Amino acid sequence: MSEKPERIAKIIARSGFCSRRDAERLIAEGRVRVNGDRIDSPALNLTNEEIRIDGKLLPRDNSQRVFVYYKPVGLVTSHKDEQGRDTVFDKLPANIPRVISVGRLDKNSEGLLLLTNDGEFARKMELPANEFERVYRVRVYGELPHDNFTSLQRGIEIDGVRYGKIEVEIEKRAVNSWLRVTLFEGKNREIRRVMAHFGLEVSRLIRVKYGEYELGDMKEGEIREVL
Repeated sequence: MSEKPERIAKIIARSGFCSRRDAERLIAEGRVRVNGDRIDSPALNLTNEEIRIDGKLLPRDNSQRVFVYYKPVGLVTSHKDEQGRDTVFDKLPANIPRVISVGRLDKNSEGLLLLTNDGEFARKMELPANEFERVYRVRVYGELPHDNFTSLQRGIEIDGVRYGKIEVEIEKRAVNSWLRVTLFEGKNREIRRVMAHFGLEVSRLIRVKYGEYELGDMKEGEIREVL
C-alpha cells in the first residue's frame, strides 16, 4: 500500500468490504480496531496499520476490480437476507473476491449488476449527481399513454416522491409492449412505480446498461471481469 495517509473509512470502502457510509457506521458502533485499539472516528488517517472489523483482518489489496454479472430473477441483491432467500453473493463463483454491488436490482428484476471490490468506485457510480445512465428493457401489460411518455422527460412526482428525467422509447407496441427506459437517478423500484402510475403492469424488467458497461450477449448467471 502507498505510504500516503488516507482516512480509515476510505480505506475500508476501497477494500470492497462495504461503502464509506457503512464504514463510518461500523466505526461509530465500535466494531473497528486499528493495531488492536478500538476507534470511534472515521477521520483517522492511516498508512499501513492493521485494521480489523469484528475481529477479522481487513484485506489491503488496492487493485480495483469490476465485474458485470447477469443477475437472474429470484436473487436478492444483499450479502445477507433476513428471510433466508438466495442472494446474488451466494451464487457467485468461488474465485470471485469479496465484492459489493453498485446499486441494486430487486428480486423480480434481472440483467446487468455491477460488482466491485472498490467502495469508492461504487459510490461514484451511484451518486445521482453524476447522472450515469441506467438503461432497461421493460415489458409492460396495458394500454400505453397517449403522449407516449413524453411527459416523463420533465420528471414526475408520485405519492410525494420526485423522480427526475426519464426517457422512454417504445420498441414494440402490443398487449404486452416492450419499452426501452433510461433513468439517470435509479431510485428504489422507480420503473415499476412510474409504470403503475400509468396503469401499466411490469411483467419483465432487464437492465442492459449502466454507465459505460453493457450486458451485451451475456446469459443468466454469467459473470465477466471488465476492469
